[in-house]
Amino acid sequence: MENVAIFDSPGKGRGLKAAKEFWAGDVIFSEASLAAVVFDSHADRICHSCFRRQEKLQRCGQCKFAHYCDRTCQRAGWAEHKQECGAIKAYGKVPNENIRLVSRIMWRIDKEGSLVSDLQLTTLDELEDHLNDMQEDDLKELKVDIHNFLDYWPRTSKQHTIDDISHIFGVINCNGFTLSDQRGLQAVGVGLFPNLCLVNHDCWPNCTVILNHGRIELRSLGKIAEGEELTVAYVDYLNVSEERRRLLKTQYFFDCTCEHCSNKTHDDIKMGGREVEGVKPSDEQVKEATDYCFDMMQKMDKARLNGDYHEVVKICRQCIEKTEPVLAETHIYQLRMWSTMSEVQAYLQYFEEAADYARKMVEGYIKLYQPNNAALGMAAMRAGVTHWQAGLIEVGHGMICKAYAILMVTHGPTHPITKDLEAMRMQTEMELRMFKQNEYVYHSMREAALKNKPMAMLHEPKSVEEGIKNLFHRRKFTDLHRSKILQRRSVLPLSRRLSLQPDRGFDT
Repeated sequence: MENVAIFDSPGKGRGLKAAKEFWAGDVIFSEASLAAVVFDSHADRICHSCFRRQEKLQRCGQCKFAHYCDRTCQRAGWAEHKQECGAIKAYGKVPNENIRLVSRIMWRIDKEGSLVSDLQLTTLDELEDHLNDMQEDDLKELKVDIHNFLDYWPRTSKQHTIDDISHIFGVINCNGFTLSDQRGLQAVGVGLFPNLCLVNHDCWPNCTVILNHGRIELRSLGKIAEGEELTVAYVDYLNVSEERRRLLKTQYFFDCTCEHCSNKTHDDIKMGGREVEGVKPSDEQVKEATDYCFDMMQKMDKARLNGDYHEVVKICRQCIEKTEPVLAETHIYQLRMWSTMSEVQAYLQYFEEAADYARKMVEGYIKLYQPNNAALGMAAMRAGVTHWQAGLIEVGHGMICKAYAILMVTHGPTHPITKDLEAMRMQTEMELRMFKQNEYVYHSMREAALKNKPMAMLHEPKSVEEGIKNLFHRRKFTDLHRSKILQRRSVLPLSRRLSLQPDRGFDT
């Protein structure tokens, strides 16, 4: 950790600053989780060691709860699961993810001490728990979790005070990081990363956090001077400043005083009207269109939840037709409608229309996000995929190249997403050369390829990202394949290398 130093950040408490100069894409530090668990809802679909999503997992033969890819993953995860396995059997049921995570943390600290690594910059005792700042409903849930924890915690393990237990629950409540599956497609668990907890928030940060081969990485988004504070964004900048401040106060218990919140930067264009030849709609027209768009988003979300995608398209189309002439191309509700329309139309295989809305979405994002923002990179990748699907190879290749340039900074060349994107870039570059040599031959070959593989309705995607990946795998015109990552500080825990005990095995 020679790249960083702890210091007292004015108005924020402890923070990290750069101990040397960094440039865009530099890895400032990487870190394995102190402990991590799979979400309750994904317990039988995600490996409890490597956090990969697999069609078939093998179950622990003792507790019947933990699932693994194979015996290699079971061995790797045994250090964390050993005491948990016995506790679940004795308890007779599986506690929720918060209790499981707190238990794993306390077992590890009891075994290895408060500093489990020479690279760890802080102990859990030094981290804020914000118990005194929690809302009444949250405190009630906390008390229930503590009660259930005490029932679950084995009598043979070291006993702890209520204050110590409450502190760990408070720490993971405001410092736990969401874990993603192997390609960042979906949030599947939660973990605790002590060093990363020291990195403070800024709505316009100079760093980003990603997972790479089982470790989180703090990466520089641009030039960072020696002595400059390192910051990440805890919430999405696409929200207006008032909403960002509300989220930060509710979830992380502080008032954001960053420059972009104080100056309400971009708030005007995030909720503004469309200017045509120097003429803007009135404030009343913008408010009416904004309110209408908000109401339609509620209906859209309901139809989407019900799986009625044709109704989603109908609602989006109706809203876009009414509000697009009034709202700015950077209006966040408009961007939400374009994003949803692009995703659903691509799922329904109306690719040309999907590509048009994806392009508008990216153009809006470019005016709002930082140049090296991961969300912008993912949006550009999605737009590139959709344009390729529509046969618009020139725009598609350009979008994919833009996405690749961003992800080289935010994710780095060894990340699985960047590697997939590199394959896409090379493939579309080859297709573009073919297109420029002879458009007729290119489109003829494409038509023939698609006729040999007739399109059919795809299975409903679990998410936008999964939908993108599925579209590439099922249309075999090229070898392209991809995914998208979202986030809110997604990370993947490190698999532990320890021997499997002889009395443990899988169910048969």
